[in-house]
Amino acid sequence: MAEFSKLLTSTDIQKRLSLPTKFFKSLPSFKGGHVQDLQAMDESGFVWTFQCSTRKKGHPKPVLSKGTWLAFGRNKKLKVGDKIKFSVLDPTAATSFYRVRAEKEVKIFGAIFGYSPIIAPSIP
Repeated sequence: MAEFSKLLTSTDIQKRLSLPTKFFKSLPSFKGGHVQDLQAMDESGFVWTFQCSTRKKGHPKPVLSKGTWLAFGRNKKLKVGDKIKFSVLDPTAATSFYRVRAEKEVKIFGAIFGYSPIIAPSIP
């Protein structure tokens, strides 16, 4: 199953989520364009439609930007150091569908012990 996880930076939270280039082959076809919708279900079962775009010239680094990604971050109250996970639910399906999981740091006496899922009401 194609997946990635990433510790979030301030740019990821305030502007756009940069996706790893290796995840590019798991994205829906851009059919010659540079913008494509990507649907992902969160922990509560809510489906988010993110706008995924690539650069028009040069290295086609995929990013999630614009309204829905920023709304997702606000809904989950994401902070720098939190983790995001994306995975393809069924790689054989005609239309790609994803799972998105936001996780908060779990600290014990100031040390990061691990991460736990952020379960928030998913109303954008």
